[in-house]
Amino acid sequence: MLDQTMPIPAPKVITGAKYNWELVIGLEVHAQVSSNAKLFSGASTTFGAEPNSNVAFVDAGMPGMLPVINEECVAQAVRTGLGLKANINLSSAFDRKNYFYPDLPQGYQISQLYHPIVGEGEVFVEMGDGTARTVRIERIHLEQDAGKSVHDMDPNNSFVDLNRTGVALMEIVSRPDIRGPEEAAAYVIKLRQIMQYLGTCDGNMQNGSLRADVNVSVCRPGDYEKYQATQDFDHLGTRCEIKNMNSMRFMQAAINFEAKRQIAILEDGGIINQETRLYDADKNETRSMRSKEEAHDYRYFPCPDLLPLEIEQNWVDELEAKLPELPDTKKLRFISSFNLSNYDAGVLTAEKQNAAYFEQVARGRDGKTAANWVINELFGRMKKEDAKITDCPVSPDQLGGIIDLIAKGEISGKIAKELFEIVYTEGGNPADIVNSRNMKQVTDTGEIEAALEQIIKDNPIQVDKAKQNPKLAGWFVGQVIKATGGKANPQVVNQIVASKLKL
Repeated sequence: MLDQTMPIPAPKVITGAKYNWELVIGLEVHAQVSSNAKLFSGASTTFGAEPNSNVAFVDAGMPGMLPVINEECVAQAVRTGLGLKANINLSSAFDRKNYFYPDLPQGYQISQLYHPIVGEGEVFVEMGDGTARTVRIERIHLEQDAGKSVHDMDPNNSFVDLNRTGVALMEIVSRPDIRGPEEAAAYVIKLRQIMQYLGTCDGNMQNGSLRADVNVSVCRPGDYEKYQATQDFDHLGTRCEIKNMNSMRFMQAAINFEAKRQIAILEDGGIINQETRLYDADKNETRSMRSKEEAHDYRYFPCPDLLPLEIEQNWVDELEAKLPELPDTKKLRFISSFNLSNYDAGVLTAEKQNAAYFEQVARGRDGKTAANWVINELFGRMKKEDAKITDCPVSPDQLGGIIDLIAKGEISGKIAKELFEIVYTEGGNPADIVNSRNMKQVTDTGEIEAALEQIIKDNPIQVDKAKQNPKLAGWFVGQVIKATGGKANPQVVNQIVASKLKL
């Protein structure tokens, strides 16, 4: 575990109002399960397929077609629960949620209301300012996704694509523990990171694989503490739900707007209506979509087509034994094994592929040096091109080879950066490039001394200044390195300059 004694961030206080108000936020994150087939059919889940090409009879709601549970989807939900330190319910059940969706042919959604597959868990969320919060998970349940209605292809008709219909979703429901928009974004980022490490959801928000419904309310200072003591939700104020947020930036903007909207109503003597709202990014505002439904509005009842889901503890234990190293554990190991700072370890473990790349570079080498090169040079260069590590033209062996040349004293840091650029753009073995292009660092004291003597001869005034103020000797070091085309070993040059000037 990471150090959970880190200070807890203060609740977000909305400014510009008559009174102080605090934010209270809970999230329902919908994560598409990584699986080849849908939750209750064998239809493909491939993204970007031709419309209505990934549709089985059961997805289309054909009469007499019965759902059959996909075991891998169940396993993925269990893995996610284990990754969130949650309770796994060996007995769970599916329910029918009845409501009209034009792109859900059955006329109901198969979900889990009363008996979810995963119970209470937690997510440890670190903020950039050195604070952290543990967000409690209430539950994770499995459900099927709806399809997609398309309204912009024809002025008179709408079209329906059922490819997503029946795709397995995990709905991850948090407690109202989040106290600001930045925390909400950090929480979703951490959830996505954990699921990407587990391989249970790809976390691609652009493709709709991860989206969140954000519940926002405001309360007066002290009311949240009353809620914690009594678990009485009345202390938290009336919440409004903002649907289908698929951008961290828009999520934060929507929360800020919604909080200010609610405060303005309350300070004007009005009341907040519990409702579902949509966020308009162009206008930066939320608008009412519908009144907020309660469970009874959906007429939930046990799904008659599916038996209760019973799983064995031995199976859960087998899944747990095969879990990969998770981000928090990996980060701790990087800090202790490679002597990295908390920040550097966080950057390197933010994505699973980045962490694997760094470990290959650092193997058998100084960890801090490897981290500096991966974070500053490699990530910096890739950021300019908006590239990912999977597309990186420099292999771990190539970058490690550059670091080895520095450690052997064959190239300087300046030459190493030039070499890195050559390898990044042209490829090749670093050692071969250094030899073929005469890039080796000059360590021949005779050559360095000859260059220095000429510089001393041409700059007698600078010599006198350096003898009076030894800090000015750096000027001579720079001149020697310049005279040798940047190839002179700075350490050797410093020693020779100090000796020659008798500093």
